[in-house]
Parts: sequence; structure tokens; C-alpha cells
Amino acid sequence: MSMLICCNGCHTPIQLPPGTTAFRCIVCRSIGNTASPSSAPILYPPVPPTTSSNYHGQKKAVIIGILYKNQKGELRGCINDAKTMKDMLIHRFNFNESSIFMLTDEETDPRKIPTKHNILIAMSWLVNGCKSRDSLVFYFSGHGGRQPNNTGDEKDNYDETLLPLDHGTQGPIVDNDINDIVVKPLPTGVKLHAIIDACHSGTVLDLPYLCKMDRSGRYSSWEDHSPKSGTGKGTSGGEVISISGCADHQYSDDTNALSKEKMPAGAMTYAFIQAIQNGQGATYGSILHAMRYTISTRYKPGAVGRKQDPQLTSGHHFNVYTEPFSL
Repeated sequence: MSMLICCNGCHTPIQLPPGTTAFRCIVCRSIGNTASPSSAPILYPPVPPTTSSNYHGQKKAVIIGILYKNQKGELRGCINDAKTMKDMLIHRFNFNESSIFMLTDEETDPRKIPTKHNILIAMSWLVNGCKSRDSLVFYFSGHGGRQPNNTGDEKDNYDETLLPLDHGTQGPIVDNDINDIVVKPLPTGVKLHAIIDACHSGTVLDLPYLCKMDRSGRYSSWEDHSPKSGTGKGTSGGEVISISGCADHQYSDDTNALSKEKMPAGAMTYAFIQAIQNGQGATYGSILHAMRYTISTRYKPGAVGRKQDPQLTSGHHFNVYTEPFSL
């Protein structure tokens, strides 16, 4: 089983194969070794009990909702989103509550506050020790951003980012690091779904393929987003699919205009859950089509000049209208 440790320099969590003695941090690039006292194994979040059936192995999820209270750009619906998503995973997809690690800025447990350090630990925990038939979910509701990329490995020359609660001092979480932590380690037979309700989130997992839709909202083709350098952005044999709130150049809105109860929520999260609850969740294509229809017809963000088109990216090509959706 792999080992989860802290970087000697910046204390970022790092997942290492068994027997590893030296490593280079993906964030600060410093070289460390597992014999150092500062590289002691991380003991939290706790490993959940296995929830299994004849088909599924273990189910684990990390759910993050950030309001950025008392900060510029404070949001309203992200904790509601996180709670709704957790409820759906438990009651619709049979996740054990103890296998869900949730971070929000209303938590009092310091381990569950969505700082950059805690989010990186949670991401590493999610994939640590995963094996064939495991089903993993990474959900984020909060701010997303983008920054210039100078390495030439981005189609639009921008890196996409997620903003932790302390991004003002610790900086964002960049798509390259998200890919390194939760995508590349996945072994054969493991399936990870990322559900990202944030601005500029279309390719925030840095997956190699983007599902393109035509003007009617139907599947058109898979667009290749593999790095020009040829560097691999796929898994170690596992399967990753990301459903995100908008294209890389767009914004994901936080609104109370969609629900009848006028409860603040992310437009993407609301549309995703509505698609599942309304029986439109049979395939990935039906979910994406339903989400786009809900946002464009009920919310009409284009009326205020902000178009929002949920996106689907993947580590491999597949037929979005025949591939069954399941978590």
C-alpha cells in the first residue's frame, strides 16, 4: 500500500509507492526523504471502513464547499451545495457517511477547514490505497481561477485553478498539481468522478479529452487537450471523468434564482442534482444535456451577459450517450 507523507519544505501531502526513500515535492520542488522527522506519515483524515458489494469496492468522497466569509467575493450557496451533494451520495448512491470527508468554512475542526494544506491532504487521502472496483468522488464548490501558462502544455495557454479559503496567502491549487495528486496515481479498475462547481473549471483536472457539444447541445466530438510537450496527463490505468460548471473562459454562477425555495446554490450543482432526481442521469450525455438545458432555459445567465455551459472531460474517449452513469 502507498504511503502518505508531508513534504519536508512546504508540508504538502505526497503519496509515495511502498519502499520509496526519496522524493521531489510537486509544489515547492524541494527534495526530501522519508527518514526525515518532518516527513512523518499523515494520519488524517481517518481511513473509512470499506463499503462493498458484489460489484463495487470501496466508496470514498471528498466534498468541499467554501463561502470565503468576510473576504472579497464572498459566496452564498457553496455550503448548501456541499450538504446537498453529501446527502445525494449517501441516499442515492449508497456511500457510507463515514467514507465522506467534508471541508467547509463553517467547520470548527481545524482539519476540516478548507485551507490549501487541508484540501491537498484530503485529495491525497481520497486516492491513497485505492484498488480495483473502488469508486471515488471529488466535489468542489467555490471560486475557480486561471493564470498564464508558460510551459506550452495548455491548449489555451492558461492553467486553471481552484481557490482554497486561504488563497490570499497560500495561493491557488493549480490544475497540474490536481492532476498529479488525484489523476496520475489511479490504478486499473478504479473510477474517479470530479464534480467541480467553479469558474474557469472546464479542464481543471487537466484531463486529455474535452467533450464538445454542438449548438443544439448534443455531442459533437472529443477535443484533444493533451500537452504539446507529449507529457502524459492520464492515469496509471484507472478511469477519470470530470463534470464541471463551465468552460475555461466562462463563469459559474452562485444564485438563488433556480430553486423554488430560493435557496442559494451553485447553478451547476443545482442542475446536476436536478438531472439525477428527474431521471435524466442514465448516461453522461443525458446528464450534460439536461444540465445545459436547465441553466439556459430556467436561469438564462446569458440574459445578463454571462453564458455558462457545463463541461465534461475525460481520460479516454467513450460514447457519452451509451455509457451508463454511476458513482
